[in-house]
Amino acid sequence: MEVMVGLDAKFLYSETASTHMHTLKVAVFDMSKVPGGFSYDEITELLGHRLNRLPPFRRRAVPVPWGLGHPVWVEDPDFDLKRHMTRRRAAEPGDDHALAAVVADVAGRPLPRDRPLWEIVVVEGLADRRLAVVAKVHHAVADGAATVALLLSALSAHGAGSHIDEWHPESIPTRSQLLALAAHGHATRLRQLPRLATRSVRGLRESEAQRRASPVKPPLPFDTPKTAFNVSLTAERTFAMTTVPLEDLKAVRRARGATLNDVYLAMCGGALRAYLAEVGALPDRPLVASVPVSTDPSLTRLGGNHVDNLYVSIGTDIADPLERLDHIHDVSAASKDARAVLGNDLLERRADVVPPQLYALIVRTWGRTRLANHMRPPVNLVLSNVPGPRQRLHVGQAMLEAIYSVGPILEGIGLNITAWSYADALHVSVLGCPTSVPDPWLIAQALHGALADIKQASETAAGSVPVDG
Repeated sequence: MEVMVGLDAKFLYSETASTHMHTLKVAVFDMSKVPGGFSYDEITELLGHRLNRLPPFRRRAVPVPWGLGHPVWVEDPDFDLKRHMTRRRAAEPGDDHALAAVVADVAGRPLPRDRPLWEIVVVEGLADRRLAVVAKVHHAVADGAATVALLLSALSAHGAGSHIDEWHPESIPTRSQLLALAAHGHATRLRQLPRLATRSVRGLRESEAQRRASPVKPPLPFDTPKTAFNVSLTAERTFAMTTVPLEDLKAVRRARGATLNDVYLAMCGGALRAYLAEVGALPDRPLVASVPVSTDPSLTRLGGNHVDNLYVSIGTDIADPLERLDHIHDVSAASKDARAVLGNDLLERRADVVPPQLYALIVRTWGRTRLANHMRPPVNLVLSNVPGPRQRLHVGQAMLEAIYSVGPILEGIGLNITAWSYADALHVSVLGCPTSVPDPWLIAQALHGALADIKQASETAAGSVPVDG
């Protein structure tokens, strides 16, 4: 039994009827070398054998009465693998659009709270002898880095990270036990509060001084234009995915002295500039993205959240692709510097002291009033780039062909674009809802044009540099 930390619990408190706080992992397998393929029962049996190395998949969140404290993780005494496994058949012709339609439907349904917070949907009927496994995992369970470790542990013959041989189901704690744990937690937090408050004030002051002194000013929350993405959500989701060559991004990175994430953000900025211009809704001011960054990128951590966020303007107001990339490189560096002065762990520490009832009330009120339709958003979208495995993974003779990942969208922030690098490719997912992104395929397709523009401009610039001698 373990009390949930504040940042993990925050993802539970953030969930409403239209804001689902789960993440999605879509693993596409090439079954061409597997005689007879894999059956649904075989996949369920395989996962059952490997649950001993996936401890977060066995833990159930038990709420504290009246929301007086953070929930408690308990090894589920009623665990039944079949309650977490379902199968779907993609519509003809079984292409990526058919798979995306299944993923969108899965994304639009919340996870039940009476069991561990995950489910797996096996998608059959895909073309070219492919099979997809859609894992839906609540963000309270794991962040991107921990999910990579879980994936490696599930697929590897020997596992990754912590290896747990025995599983000991626990009894659900009584009301008095839960309240006693909550009281102990509040007492601990009260003792830490003065130091945290002092550190927060000092950090905010120093971070703002750092920001003001920087030649490039990173954006602040609500320093945003209003766009079609920034509306109240429905429960339904829209989804699309695409794949771009990782080497193209690396070539631009090498030529321009940028980071791989800079190039990714510039590609997204160019794609969104083209998309918004096409629909006649390109604002004069640049879009601002929330960019999650891991504060603990260890590949042995199998659960929990250790993340912070950077605010980056992504140059949608800049036509020249290299000028946009240079701007993103500079503003990202300035944002990292300001955040480092503030303290990358303050988000986690502050989340632990916010009263659960207050946070849940704010989130529910924000959703019910639909104020997101009328107010400027804190950020316009979420852009995430998770480094995945560099080596190709197999389950027996089945090869993992692609893996797509995407986090949640939020009330008033109705677009999430997430990339996972795997082997020699960058697999990109686009998640929205019908009110914010009616056709996510338009954004997915625009990514290719935006990357081609950056790559061509980079090659042209490199070719025009004079060579001495």
